[in-house]
Amino acid sequence: MELTALNNIGKEMSRKLQQIGVQTAEDLQQMGSKEAFVRLKMAFPEVCLVHLYTLQGAIDGTDYNQLSEELKAELKGFSDGMK
Repeated sequence: MELTALNNIGKEMSRKLQQIGVQTAEDLQQMGSKEAFVRLKMAFPEVCLVHLYTLQGAIDGTDYNQLSEELKAELKGFSDGMK
């Protein structure tokens, strides 16, 4: 499945994901949102917490703004720990 077929993944995010080795939806699923975010952050320092939310939403098959507050808090903690 193409990356742009996933929720939250547009052409620009797809391009960035491909540059870090994520070619398909299955690749993203296997890598997970946190590892993909770490790789994106190293390649594109401007990526932010919302990118992590969008990756998780893409994996979960939901819009990023529909993630549970608990999951958002966990992801924010992960992102904050990278600083």
